[in-house]
Amino acid sequence: RMVNGGKVDHWACLNLSQRTSPDNAKYFFEQLVKMCQSKGVDIDPTRPLIAMRSGRSGPGQIERALVDLHKEATSKLETMAGQGNRLQLQLLLIILPDQTGSYGTIKRVCETELGIVSQCCQPKHAFKVNPQYLENVSMKINVKVGGRNNVLDAVIRKQLPWISDCPTIIFGADVTHPSPGEDSSPSIAAVVASMDWPEVSKYRCLVSAQPHRQELISDLYKLQEVDNKLVHGGMIREHLIAFRKSTGRKPHRIIFYRDGVSEGQFAQVLLHEVDAVHKACASLEEGYLPPITFIVVQKRHHTRLFPANHMDRNMTDRSGNILPGTVVDTMICHPTEFDFYLCSHAGIQGTSRPTHYHVLYDENKFSSNGLQVLTNNLCYTYARCTRSVSVVPPAYYAHLGAFRARYYIEGDASEGSDSASNRGGGDANARAATAGVRPLPKIKDCVKELMFYV
Repeated sequence: RMVNGGKVDHWACLNLSQRTSPDNAKYFFEQLVKMCQSKGVDIDPTRPLIAMRSGRSGPGQIERALVDLHKEATSKLETMAGQGNRLQLQLLLIILPDQTGSYGTIKRVCETELGIVSQCCQPKHAFKVNPQYLENVSMKINVKVGGRNNVLDAVIRKQLPWISDCPTIIFGADVTHPSPGEDSSPSIAAVVASMDWPEVSKYRCLVSAQPHRQELISDLYKLQEVDNKLVHGGMIREHLIAFRKSTGRKPHRIIFYRDGVSEGQFAQVLLHEVDAVHKACASLEEGYLPPITFIVVQKRHHTRLFPANHMDRNMTDRSGNILPGTVVDTMICHPTEFDFYLCSHAGIQGTSRPTHYHVLYDENKFSSNGLQVLTNNLCYTYARCTRSVSVVPPAYYAHLGAFRARYYIEGDASEGSDSASNRGGGDANARAATAGVRPLPKIKDCVKELMFYV
């Protein structure tokens, strides 16, 4: 069962698959909701807000089906709420169309236009109704409706080193670039931050468009003149404010995992992004400068680690790879700088690829063992599976968030629509426009913290 089950009062279902009959779809949705309830989600499996809807997957028909369902649900909720109150559809379960290519459109409409938290399922899984698949989907649903799937045992005992002793916020950041040949498409930066302490298992995501192929994140901190006044802004500042509202404490320590940076860009990223974090902190309160540890996460390298003795089954996992939790921080690492290789996951197929963590800046004065154990522990808190993952979750979530945001602009571009606002408001839009960057649509607040759970 989940550590904390989310609560869902109002939910609905939509079947967009022509091959999945209404009876099969209804049975699948019933079993999925029952599985959620059995795992701890507070949801009534017998009371969807409206009866299951079916829709077609032709051009424009998916959006029409989503808009019509949203209107009907909103009208019924307004009747239920009465005067002066406002209820909201909390979850929409969707069986995807049989042909591929509609997932991005569904997410763009739900998250930027309607403000609906959605869970998409493949038609082939809806036909089989596999309990293992239902369990996995229930984990995604739980975090989307505000629950918490897992927590480290050391957190419960308040003995997690470098986290439990003082309020700590963990950031993750990544930038995705368009495919080769897409010269007009912008790069997209995503920054996530933990919103709970000491559990560090719930994250909030912000995304921003920036110039084509630019790796440095522009919107970490901004200082602009608005109505003859200097206004502070940026994604780091927004996250720090949200952390204070969520926990009631301001962070006393910052740990920042930065994905997607090559060695040739270390100096630029260190100079620009660490300085942006310092400025964002100082803009909130005079003299507020919590210590920062800035770590680059690299997966694209050619280093592979193997057991010293393949015949010793105590040195390998079931796939013949090195055991999860293996760390190498000598011999093959940098002779003078603070870096290490960590294989935090158990291999399933092929040769496991360790992740290379390179500490560029460390005001928290981490010991080698301290940072390695913390990073490995965090890899067990990933919300979408019950295993340890290969990359520390904040960096993983930032990667997912940046890719999700690409659906927003690609969907807009393909349909010729013109978005009017960016994720943070008009000032970011103006900056993007002057830089020749197509701004991102605004993500609705109800899905901003949940969108990267896919």
